[in-house]
Amino acid sequence: MDLKNLRKSYSKHVIGFNNIPDDPLDFFADWFKEYLDINKDEANACILSTVSNEGVPSSRVVLLKDIKDNGFVFFTNYNSLKASEMSNNNNVALNFYWPELERQVRIVGVSEKTSEEESDNYFKSRPRASQIGAWASEQSKVIELDYSFKDIISDIENRFHEKEVKRPCYWGGYCVSPNRIEFWQGRPSRLHNRLVYFLINGIWKSERLSP
Repeated sequence: MDLKNLRKSYSKHVIGFNNIPDDPLDFFADWFKEYLDINKDEANACILSTVSNEGVPSSRVVLLKDIKDNGFVFFTNYNSLKASEMSNNNNVALNFYWPELERQVRIVGVSEKTSEEESDNYFKSRPRASQIGAWASEQSKVIELDYSFKDIISDIENRFHEKEVKRPCYWGGYCVSPNRIEFWQGRPSRLHNRLVYFLINGIWKSERLSP
């Protein structure tokens, strides 16, 4: 594989440094809406990075499900590896990459469980099959290579036959409250536009970074 010659020139957009929002969540919402206009196929996918007690990083894709005044919301199994790591160290990072717009957003923040009400409301909005799947999966647990979910799904379907599927107590949301957000816009000759926001005493400040 000739990886050293895989190159792309970025030139589609710029960041107008003389006209930027005071709040980076407003900036993120603008970029996110712009991406949704051209690609709705999991535009909300992002990389969540956590750190173990031993200082070992771990990353995986999660789906953003809400943008609130205080941060970014996703949902998962509270018994998963990521949940275990966040319970010990709630400093996390999110990374969005939108290649069609040649853009990246890097977020550093603190994760906290959402309220049970918020988790309940989102769980109710999920397709029934996904609700049952949340009951069937013991996320991150080791299982046999030929393990079949058929029987356990059948049991769960029978348990909730003609009933509302309740949210498992071990499943719910997290909100990542950001303290640093960087917006990256690809530019020619690798002279990319970079704009970083950071919190100081509860107030957002911004700076331009060298490519």
